[in-house]
Amino acid sequence: MTWIGAAACCLNARAELLMVLQGKPDEERLWSIPAGGCEKGETLEACCVREVREETGYEVEIRRKLFEKRGEFDGQGVEVHYFDVVAVGGEARIQDPDGLIHDVAWRSAEDISHLNLSFPEDRAHLLQFIADGMMG
Repeated sequence: MTWIGAAACCLNARAELLMVLQGKPDEERLWSIPAGGCEKGETLEACCVREVREETGYEVEIRRKLFEKRGEFDGQGVEVHYFDVVAVGGEARIQDPDGLIHDVAWRSAEDISHLNLSFPEDRAHLLQFIADGMMG
């Protein structure tokens, strides 16, 4: 069975990307955009909005779907749907029910170019998203 989730790309007015520092107690803490798995009966869009709220405290609205990433992790199929979102309320606050989030921050393209990422394969997509956002 394939694990299906959603991820949020959210820029602020300074062209910084909303990111979370995450990791289990016995793991290295790494940076990622807010993301997580869909609950039964939940749409991808609803999953994306919920995960941002749970992991960061921000309320967001979906602007558009960006792309999908498919692969395998530990022998299980993985499908993640990435969305362009805009913050419409809330404030930075860790309230992750899984206890895996350790920090919430807005990070610049310069930061992202050398941060330790949970998913290093996303770095080019994230930097392109910021560049596109800066252009309008």
